[in-house]
Amino acid sequence: MSNVLEVLVILPAIGALLIALLPKEVRGRLVVPITGAISIAEAILAIVLAVNFKAGVASYQYVSSYSWISSFGISWKLGVDGISIFLVLLTALIFPIAYIGAKERANAQSFAAWMLLLEAACMGSFMSLDLFAFFVTFELTLIPTYFLIGSWGYEKSGAAAIKFFIYTFLGSALLLVGMLALVFIHSAQTGVTTFDIAALAKTSLSSGTEKWLFLAFTAAFAVKAPIFPFHTWSPDAYRQAPTSGVIVLAAIMAKLGTYGILRFDFTLFPHAVVSFGPLLLTLAVIGIIYGGIVAAGERDIKRMLAYSSLSHMGFIILGFFALSREGVAGGVLQMINHGIYTAALFLLVGFLFAATGAIDMDRLGGLQSKAPVMAGIFTLFVMASIGLPGLSGFVGEFLILIGSFSTHRWWAVVAAFGVVISAVYMLWSYQRIFHGKPSEPDLIPESRPIEIKKGQILVLAPLIVIVVALGLYPRPILDRITPSVNALISHVNAANVSPNAMGVIVQKGKG
Repeated sequence: MSNVLEVLVILPAIGALLIALLPKEVRGRLVVPITGAISIAEAILAIVLAVNFKAGVASYQYVSSYSWISSFGISWKLGVDGISIFLVLLTALIFPIAYIGAKERANAQSFAAWMLLLEAACMGSFMSLDLFAFFVTFELTLIPTYFLIGSWGYEKSGAAAIKFFIYTFLGSALLLVGMLALVFIHSAQTGVTTFDIAALAKTSLSSGTEKWLFLAFTAAFAVKAPIFPFHTWSPDAYRQAPTSGVIVLAAIMAKLGTYGILRFDFTLFPHAVVSFGPLLLTLAVIGIIYGGIVAAGERDIKRMLAYSSLSHMGFIILGFFALSREGVAGGVLQMINHGIYTAALFLLVGFLFAATGAIDMDRLGGLQSKAPVMAGIFTLFVMASIGLPGLSGFVGEFLILIGSFSTHRWWAVVAAFGVVISAVYMLWSYQRIFHGKPSEPDLIPESRPIEIKKGQILVLAPLIVIVVALGLYPRPILDRITPSVNALISHVNAANVSPNAMGVIVQKGKG
């Protein structure tokens, strides 16, 4: 198990190269089997990794480190803790589902190569314990995503891909500046140049410097998530991306942003986390309410889900900056939950579009009688999204609201209205799609098969099982998340032990 993390990064990268080099005469026969086999092998390895992950341990496990550019203190250092292990597992599960389920087969060789390269980059980002290695893999996600949107998207995919690239690239430029500034400061203080996160966490920073670095890092992560008001690229990108691309965007890449905030901001800039906590909480609550209201007014299903994701990202950030153990643990769990039910909803929308050629709710209307099984599965994931007790979304939202209410009461009270708004727009959307009267009754002929197929149900089956299992019994996940969350919160609290800083924390604790 010592080198399994390297395998999780290298295997899809090698697979991408292999597929790109396949000769023309065999690529038609080999692209899909090779890509599917590599993706499934990744999922099996990640499951084995998670099963063998020790509960009750806060430190990193499966750590491996190799010198990369020794003159600059850069290493290839990988490891996972209770926060990252399930994001690695989520990545490994979603990619084969996105690839196999969506079936974008135009120019299949290039599509498969970009998907595998993107999987490798996401894996590296979630596992990197060296800041430079993280930056490289974090940036690498831009290239395959740009081509996936631009080359396999819909009518305005080119503009959406460019907008996505510019926004995220500008954010990453700030991350690069902040990263180098932190490394130079650490080198000036210690005489040692390193990009190791644990070493950089010990850097002594003035209050002003720490705040500027926090803002540089957070801007990059806020764009990637996205978080209000850095979200304006996402509705267009989600709408124009192919089904596989939008699944990965919403379920995996959005978590790179929230994970980056929790992993790097909380570790490297604990004073600034407390100082800017009210600002991030306010942006989170605005995103929750704004995203829900705009989603309620959308007719396009994919744009509705894009604004829904903005609202859910707000809940995750609310949990993080509540600075309570329940809130942060709920935020981590909600990253996983959101990845599962959002992937399922976008996949179902892809099935609907493939069967009907429509994505407008009013044009679709009345599909219940034609596709009752699809309607039932859609209902399950809608209920998970709005946080119905017994399904996975409830546990995460409950912990977030409990944790934030105990430390930042009024933000939690306002955010609770977001739960109500979520129920309104998700149920209204469902009603229009499956029970409403279609605006164009002749759009879908009676002879056209709409019902979900057995193979599509098999693709969705793992997501159905996870949504129900996490809703009924989340303890195995929380037992592994909680120790790492506790260690992170203790790190933030220990860094804010001065009378003034503690005064801020106590005051917030009183609501």
